[in-house]
Amino acid sequence: MQFYSLQTFAFLLALLCCALIRAGCLNFSYPTFRDKVDDKDFIISTNSSIAFNAIQVTHDATQASINNESGRFLYKKRFRLWGDGRRNKASFSTTFEINISNKTNPGAEGLAFILTANSTLPENSNGQWLGIVNANSNGSDRAKIVAVEFDTSKSYEQDLDDNHVGVDVNSIYSRKQESLTRYGIRLSSGVSYAVTIQYDSQNLTIFVFHTKETGEQMKDQVLSLPLNLSDYLPEKVYVGFSASTGNNTQLNCIQSWNFTSSHIDENPNLLWVWIAIPAAVVMVLLAGVASYFYWRRQRENKLLEDAFPRIEDEIQSTAMAPKKFKLKELQRATGRFNPKNKLGKGGFGTVYKGLLGNKEIAVKRVSKDSHQGKQEFIAEVTTIGSLRHKNLVKLIGWCYESHELLIVYELMPNGSLDRFLFGDDKLGREMEELPLSWRRRHSIISGVAQALDYLHNGCEKRVLHRDIKASNIMLDSDFTARLGDFGLARTLQQSEVTHHSTKEIAGTLGYMAPETFLTARATVETDVYAFGVLVLEVVCGRRPAGNQLEQSNYNNSIVYWLWDLYSRGKILDAVDSRLEGDTDEDDIVSVLTLGLACCHPNPHQRPSMRTVLKVLRREADLPSLPTERPAFVWPSMPPSFKQDTESDLDGGRLTPFSEISGR
Repeated sequence: MQFYSLQTFAFLLALLCCALIRAGCLNFSYPTFRDKVDDKDFIISTNSSIAFNAIQVTHDATQASINNESGRFLYKKRFRLWGDGRRNKASFSTTFEINISNKTNPGAEGLAFILTANSTLPENSNGQWLGIVNANSNGSDRAKIVAVEFDTSKSYEQDLDDNHVGVDVNSIYSRKQESLTRYGIRLSSGVSYAVTIQYDSQNLTIFVFHTKETGEQMKDQVLSLPLNLSDYLPEKVYVGFSASTGNNTQLNCIQSWNFTSSHIDENPNLLWVWIAIPAAVVMVLLAGVASYFYWRRQRENKLLEDAFPRIEDEIQSTAMAPKKFKLKELQRATGRFNPKNKLGKGGFGTVYKGLLGNKEIAVKRVSKDSHQGKQEFIAEVTTIGSLRHKNLVKLIGWCYESHELLIVYELMPNGSLDRFLFGDDKLGREMEELPLSWRRRHSIISGVAQALDYLHNGCEKRVLHRDIKASNIMLDSDFTARLGDFGLARTLQQSEVTHHSTKEIAGTLGYMAPETFLTARATVETDVYAFGVLVLEVVCGRRPAGNQLEQSNYNNSIVYWLWDLYSRGKILDAVDSRLEGDTDEDDIVSVLTLGLACCHPNPHQRPSMRTVLKVLRREADLPSLPTERPAFVWPSMPPSFKQDTESDLDGGRLTPFSEISGR
C-alpha cells in the first residue's frame, strides 16, 4: 500500500507540473567578455564584436574605418516581458559598465540599451539614429523598440545637450531626457561609468554613477518615467545594445553586464484541462495521496524519535554538554506548565518560568504540532549547547520524553528588550518600566555586537543567528544584553554541507535584508543587516515597521525613515523622546550612522561585526556612508579589486560570497 501510494502521488505531481507551466525568468551575468567564448550567447551585427574583454557595439580602433557605422549586440535568448493577455507583467533590473571614448573632436553619436522585437539592425541607422531606428521607421509603431539612449551629440533641436540620458519609444526623439553634466559625468570622456536600469512593470528608472575604479560609492538616480512596456512591445523581446558613429567617430564599449528579471505565470486556466479527470481517477488519486501523507508522517515521527539518541550522544560527548532533564522534573518546576507561569509565546512554542531547587529557570516548550518546532529544537540544542559567551543566554539543559520537546535556560530577570522599548503588549498588559538610559542602550548594543562577533568569528564553527530582533535580546539583573533564541541558527562548516542556503525564507519581517527575498540565503551580511535594524530600534524606540504589511515593504521600514532624516541632516529627530536630557549627541549620531551602514542595501558595503565593535569602542572611524539612501539593486555590485585585496576583519569589509563560508 505504501509503494502504491508513493507512485500515485508521483503521478499526480507529474500532472500538476504539466499543468502549471512557468516561463523561466531571464538571468545572466558577464563580469567581463571573452572573445570566441561568449560570442555564442549573443546575436552580433556585422559592425559589432567582442574585443579587449568588452563588447564593441561599433568597431574598435583596429578597424581601418569606423565612420558612419551602426551596430547591435543582443542577448540570444529572448526576455518574457508579459503574459496572459498583458495581465501578468515582468520586472527587471540590469547593470552594465559603459566606456565611450572620442576618436575625433567632437565625438560621435552615442549608444543605447534597447528592448526590441527585431534582432536585425535597421538599414541606414548610423549617425543620428543610434542604431535604434532609421528615417522610415522613426515614430512608427512598427518599430517596436524602447531604448535608453546615452547621447553624446546634440543631433536634434530637441536634444538638451551633447551629454544626456533619454528614454525613446519607437523613435529617436526622447520622451524624457536628463543632462548628466550636473552629476559630474561626461559620457564621452573615456571614463568608465556604471548604469543601472530598473523596471517594476510600471516605472522605468535609470541610475548613472562612477564605477568602483573611481572610489566613489554614490549612485545617482538621474531619470524616472512611468511607462507600460507592454503597450509598445510584444510578449517576448531581445535585450542588448545599439550604437552608431557618423562623420565623427568614437569607441562604444560595454565592459560588464548583468540582467535579472522576475517569473511570469502562464494562464492559470490551463490547470482546469488537467483537473477534468474522470471522477473515478480523482478518487483514486486522493485516496493514494492521503495514504502517502499518513505513511510519511508516521515515518517522520519514527525518524525523529530515532534521531534523538544520536543527538543525545553528540551532546553528551562535549566537555560543556547541557544536562538532560527528566520530564517530571520540569513539570514540577513549572507547576505542570501552569498558564500563570507563562512568560511568552513564539512561533515554535511557549516559554514558562520555573524553579529548580533555588534556581529560577525559563523552559521553552516546543509545540507538538510544529514540524518546524522539532527542527528548531534540534538546531537550538546542538548549536547553543556548545557556545559560551557572556552575551549569550546560557542553555542549562534539555528534555525529550513522551513527545515533549523542552529546552531549559537560565532565567533573565528583566525579560526581553522589547518590553522596555514598547511595553509588554504580548501578555496583554502595559508595562510601567523605567525608560532605558542612553548608557544602558549603548551597553545593550555593544553587548549584542560582542555576541555576534563571537558567533561569526570566535566560534570553532561560524554560526549564523538568522533571527536577531528586540524580543530575542534578553536582559539580566544588571541589564546586560544576552542574545537568545537560536532556533533558526545554522552552523557553517568548512568540510561538510553548509546550511546557509534554505528552501524557505527564515527570519522576521522588518529585520530581513532586502536580498533575502531574492536569494533565500542566510549569510553573515544578513545577520549584520538585522543588527543594524536593532540598533536603530534601540536608539529610536520605534518598531521596524508599523504592521506586518509594512514590514514586507523596505520603503516603509525604519531604515527608509532614518536614511531620509540622515540625508536632510536631521538624524537626531529620530531619537527616542524618553531620552531627552540624557543624551550624548555626538555618540548617538555615531551609533545611528553605524546602524545605517549595517543596513546598506548592498551587502558588500556592510561592515563586519569586528569593525562594528571597533567603532562602538571608538577604536575605528565610522564606515563611509552616502548621504542619499542607495537603491537596492540585485545582483549587487561587488567591492573593487583594491578593496578585495584589503578585505579582512580588521579592514572592516566582509569577504566575498562563497559556498564554503556561507557568505
